[in-house]
Amino acid sequence: MKKYSILLFTLLILTGILSSYRSTPEGDKVKIGLKVGNQAPELVFMNPDEHPVKLSSLKGKMVLIDFWASWCPPCRKENPNLVESYMLYKDSKFKNGTGFTIYSVSLDKSKSSWMSAINRDKLSWEYHVSELKGWNSQAAEVFNVRAIPANFLIDGNGIIVAKDLRGSFLIQKLQDLSK
Repeated sequence: MKKYSILLFTLLILTGILSSYRSTPEGDKVKIGLKVGNQAPELVFMNPDEHPVKLSSLKGKMVLIDFWASWCPPCRKENPNLVESYMLYKDSKFKNGTGFTIYSVSLDKSKSSWMSAINRDKLSWEYHVSELKGWNSQAAEVFNVRAIPANFLIDGNGIIVAKDLRGSFLIQKLQDLSK
């Protein structure tokens, strides 16, 4: 019995190690993590209509994973920069992706406050998600978000290419990555 327990334990450890890597379309193994060059972890959360939205469903696009909240003044101040970036690059071609969008992860607790901020700030992209759990958000935990605004830019293969881009730095990075 002890022999089987050790074998099972070894298999579980190997499975955990192997599952922390994904293959790219080129067949390369890429570590899932939060560093530039890592494959971004998967996120699946509900949109305002209570339909699940998978981050991986945006594969092929350049995606900014943006953590924010309606009650966060720095986030609200950054939103016009996000809107400008989205409008400038939503139809652009990139080295590793076609089109740019934003996967907005709200750390709100109030759906009405969240929806009001989306409308007031004219956040016109379609990928808004929230668990309505504030700082108890699983998404924030997965991405180790301790302060907002925070963001991760991923390419069409889901690889993190930059982090914490604000103001003109986001536009500059998108320009650098465009064809």
